Amino acid sequence: MRRKFLASIIILAIIFAVSTVVAVSEIEKKKKEELFKQIEIFSDGLAIVQSDYVDRVDSKLLIYGALKGMLASLDPYSQFMDAQEYNELKVETEGKFGGVGIEISMRDGLLTVISPLEDTPAWKAGIKANDRIVKINNEITRGMSLTESVKKMRGKPKEQVILTIYRESEKKILEFKIIREMIKIKDLKETRILEDGIAYVRLSEFRETTPQDLDKALGILAKEGMNALILDLRNNPGGLLDMAVKVAERFIERGKLVVYTKGREGKQNMEFISRGNNPMLEMPMAVLINEGSASGSEIVAGCLQDYKRAMVIGMKSFGKGSVQTVIPLSDGSAIRLTTSKYFTPSGKVIHEEGVLPDIAVEPGKTQAQNPAEKKIEKQEEIFEKLENSTQIDLPEKPIERVAKEEKAAFDYKADAQLMRAVDVLKAIKFYSQAKK
Repeated sequence: MRRKFLASIIILAIIFAVSTVVAVSEIEKKKKEELFKQIEIFSDGLAIVQSDYVDRVDSKLLIYGALKGMLASLDPYSQFMDAQEYNELKVETEGKFGGVGIEISMRDGLLTVISPLEDTPAWKAGIKANDRIVKINNEITRGMSLTESVKKMRGKPKEQVILTIYRESEKKILEFKIIREMIKIKDLKETRILEDGIAYVRLSEFRETTPQDLDKALGILAKEGMNALILDLRNNPGGLLDMAVKVAERFIERGKLVVYTKGREGKQNMEFISRGNNPMLEMPMAVLINEGSASGSEIVAGCLQDYKRAMVIGMKSFGKGSVQTVIPLSDGSAIRLTTSKYFTPSGKVIHEEGVLPDIAVEPGKTQAQNPAEKKIEKQEEIFEKLENSTQIDLPEKPIERVAKEEKAAFDYKADAQLMRAVDVLKAIKFYSQAKK
């Protein structure tokens, strides 16, 4: 009797499993049928254009145009590249080039500056994070892709590029005439003891040598009496992901999750675990961020914030946290496709959300500010202002002279965000000593 009962249970389980597989296969079959119907519509449209369009058109150009439109409809970072564009991308990642020195993204349909890289022509000219690029060399950027805009700004050193930008904070259209240079970035910009044993390290980008450079700097600062640390990631647009992970693991326990990626498919999911030896775990720490902090700097700030390893101070970061994979095609062209997004250890999404500071302080303000959302002007509104504007302003003063003066005399007490970090670390140290 018992055997018959078990046999019945097994038969029912098999029937359920088979019916489930059949149901799933039916769903997949319907999806495929729907896809084939849509492809048939595309095929019909292609045939009509080829047979009835006023001029003869190369079918390859039509297919390429369709692929560009398809990828552009997904998000600002996905794109189709023909063979020439793909080769240019490979050259850019391997060699040196002349440029103006800005990291850009697409936000609200507008070319947006993530951050000007310090000591580059754009930074010296006065370009700021969140500036909207509305013209490049007098060509309106409406409908221009990220790749096209980068291509127009890069070129031979010593040649001029004219950037027309809309600055929402000032409600002004500004024109910048910038001379291209060979862009060379120094990752560590400033390392020193400020006061009371509080050390300051400014990272401008995550490059191949950044972890080693940071170790050297921290070693020197330790000999000079460092007992607290401020890590400044303001206007740091990111760089190499694995180097950002290595920086974060200098300050958290070995074996901890630093960041993870999540996509639609399991193979797109990755975890980055700290593997550093002898991390700094006890020293009080603060991290500075602003709207120019993106990608790798958001990963470091988000990680240290999640583990309560550091107080994050400043303004909400940019919010660039997606992963693009370049997939070559058979004819030498390629697709750059967004395949996953970054998440902090606690599961907070970085992309388009950014990292919120623990203490919000605006530059130039001495009081903490609530991280309230600012009104973002729409693409149509900005281009309408551009078209109706009778005046384009020039920058108020030469930024290069000011930059040189600031570099010659590093006056940290004039920096409200930095001073707030100093005060916070002093309070933490005082509380720790009192507790002991």
